[in-house]
Amino acid sequence: MTQLERRKYLINYLLSERNESADIPKDEYSQKRLLRSLFNIRMPKPVSEEFATIQDEYMQEETARKDITDITDLIPMEKDIYLWQGDITTLKCDAIVNAANSQMLGCFSPCHGCIDNAIHTFSGVQLRNICYKIMKEQGHDEPTGLAKITPAYNLPCKYIIHTVGPIVSGRLTAEDCELLKSCYLSSLNLAEENGVKSIAFCCISTGVFGFPQREAAEIAVKTVREFKEKTGNKIKVIFNVFKDEDLLIYKKVLK
Repeated sequence: MTQLERRKYLINYLLSERNESADIPKDEYSQKRLLRSLFNIRMPKPVSEEFATIQDEYMQEETARKDITDITDLIPMEKDIYLWQGDITTLKCDAIVNAANSQMLGCFSPCHGCIDNAIHTFSGVQLRNICYKIMKEQGHDEPTGLAKITPAYNLPCKYIIHTVGPIVSGRLTAEDCELLKSCYLSSLNLAEENGVKSIAFCCISTGVFGFPQREAAEIAVKTVREFKEKTGNKIKVIFNVFKDEDLLIYKKVLK
């Protein structure tokens, strides 16, 4: 099958699950947005083996067409610590960290620009399904500051570590800072338990969660340095930023 044929198959399958039909747009951009929207709003449930195979072929081909960045191509800012600006779903390392919500099921808003949406979209429907299984077994929402690990499925990394950061409304508190620190420590400890040799952190809790960017970067860098010094773990850590503003902040904090 061509990518166009796979895309149309996936769209029609997801529409049929909803007992809906629609005229598929003729242009590639609109088709991709429709497919992403259908992925985003889909509730966790099993898929057919045929769907899973075609989806994986489609996602892996889409990934292959992107500019994948391998950690081995990056230059460290200091020993085993890197700073990289770009789309975390195109980063090839052992694990990436997702800024998740307490349900841990990804973003349900169609084509939303958050990292949670992107990670769940390009991993494939298996990710929401396994997150649902984990949360059902847990029996309650994920507490702020803790973390869970899953396979990465169709992303170029091996694992995704999901952590729920604090939401800051109003003045930043000491509790907010401790919870953010816990996000990084929980992720690092989970990585160590699973033999992860390299990990990429997004800017947890900044953006819509309201954590001030400078303070968040300072906590992130300090926590990683202290963890590495205390444990002797030689894990390679990438601080992943997307905005130019965050890039400048991390460059200053990492001096």
